[in-house]
Amino acid sequence: MIGIATAYSRAVRFGLIGTGYWADVAHASGIDAHPEAELVGVWGRDSGKAAALAARHGARAFGEIDDLLDAVDAVAFSVPPDVQAELAVRAAAAGKALLLEKPLALEVEAARRIVRAVSAPTAVFFTFRFDPTLAAWYREAVDGRAWDGATMLYLASIFEPGNPFGASSWRRARGALWDVGPHALAAVLPALGPVERLTAVRGPRDEVHLALRHTSGAASSVALSLSAPHGATEVTFWGEDGFARRPEYANANVLAAYGAAIDTLFADETPFDARFGLEVTRVLAAAENELA
Repeated sequence: MIGIATAYSRAVRFGLIGTGYWADVAHASGIDAHPEAELVGVWGRDSGKAAALAARHGARAFGEIDDLLDAVDAVAFSVPPDVQAELAVRAAAAGKALLLEKPLALEVEAARRIVRAVSAPTAVFFTFRFDPTLAAWYREAVDGRAWDGATMLYLASIFEPGNPFGASSWRRARGALWDVGPHALAAVLPALGPVERLTAVRGPRDEVHLALRHTSGAASSVALSLSAPHGATEVTFWGEDGFARRPEYANANVLAAYGAAIDTLFADETPFDARFGLEVTRVLAAAENELA
């Protein structure tokens, strides 16, 4: 393995910024499970939650972000996108590798500031693209082929009692476009290229439909909802090289996906870096502007 992991004779020390459900089950647990990573510190706006999360994972709770940055080699983020955009610049300026969440930011300029600040490897955790089974399907059935178009359907229902994401204030405010929209774009942009033109329309509740024209000449369509009566996820590509439909797959293997994300961060070899996160933010912001 090349990259930052070879710079140390010990495990790469991670700090985690965030204390919620996803910080625990994905980030902290994913770092714990990786043989070359060690979670050494946690910071959160709620010091009590930070202490509890750190204790569950054998780490230390930090009261100041700068003290956390001084103690680690890499920083993982599990906070709202606007908070991530601010704090990631501080971590990048300190020379830390960054394992970021999607979306990178809620404004294009904020995403640009992260990209300008980085001097070490970055990766954005698009769960479905790092899941080993789904990543293998993209490599074998999608990558390197000529496609005329694609469709992405991502319907979910998170605003039900007991859903760990339903109380998220930024998800309630921004809806499906900003929460599951990044997953949809991560599915189609690597194969079809950047978006040069789009049209966006609203459906019921937070439902959004996008029609995208890509620089490759291909076109794609995306349907998104966090408040759908029924959940569904479908990805389909078509073109001269045939027809590819993503196999039915109920849930991503979060720990395996997170481990793969850490591997790409260590190797500094992933298309899903901060620059890709900026491109996703640019498309989402353009769609939001159309919907205004």
